[in-house]
Amino acid sequence: MNSIPAAVNTLQDQQFMNDLSTEPLNNSPDSAVGFLEIDGISKIYQTAKGPYTVLENVSLTVNEGEFVCLIGHSGCGKSTLLNMVSGLSKPTAGQVRLNNQRITEPGPDRMVIFQNYCLLPWKTAYENVYLAVEQVYPKKSPQERKEIALEHLELVGLTDAIHKKPTQLSGGMKQRVAIARALATRPEVLIMDEPFGALDPITREEMQEELLKIWINHRTTVLMITHDIDEALFLADRLVMMTNGPSAHIGEILEIPFARPRKRTEVMKDPRYYELRNYALDFLFRRFAHDDALE
Repeated sequence: MNSIPAAVNTLQDQQFMNDLSTEPLNNSPDSAVGFLEIDGISKIYQTAKGPYTVLENVSLTVNEGEFVCLIGHSGCGKSTLLNMVSGLSKPTAGQVRLNNQRITEPGPDRMVIFQNYCLLPWKTAYENVYLAVEQVYPKKSPQERKEIALEHLELVGLTDAIHKKPTQLSGGMKQRVAIARALATRPEVLIMDEPFGALDPITREEMQEELLKIWINHRTTVLMITHDIDEALFLADRLVMMTNGPSAHIGEILEIPFARPRKRTEVMKDPRYYELRNYALDFLFRRFAHDDALE
């Protein structure tokens, strides 16, 4: 970030803070059961110095097809939260539900894309995707599985690289393989843990554009960690801002008002873009200042 915002100290600034579309702490809508429900979860680890509470009483409802980004300082439990949604970790208290079914373990209805790609280095791009399809669709014929794998590699623009191994691919291409592999299993929720954090700025923007195109076509529900406010404002329907740990929780939720489909140049020309950006910066660097950089 280029600058740290000054404290809000004018009537105009205060009016903007009041008018911004935000939701209260631990938002839990009063309406009917949501698609993905994070219901009062806490995560406590036992350490040599006693219990350590990473997350405390976190609640969030995500609608089907929604794109939600999470942001916060290092140690605020963002990855811990997504691990519980994926089923890789269990909450100490509360529960996570998908389609009103409690999540207790990993499953193909929730696919995770990590920053480091997690591709098998001895397999080609095609073989990495095919392996996932084979595991999720064991009853389909080899030809059907092949068609699914090739379809999703084409979707991410890798038709010419299907026989290349990860060592022969750029960072952006590796991430495309990881996205193709996840989408090929037709998950209900796509969980992304800083997926573009290791990419150079140009490739990062290209991947953001590609992700939006794919999301518009598939409308898979996305829950994504980012450390980049600009990325979140471009991609998300809502931005969930976490307080600092320990005992971190949801501080505020920003509604992102930009119409879809989005063009980066148009979004950045919108006065609301900088208002939202400054509001998020104020939350992170003044109200919840932290000595460490964002994750």
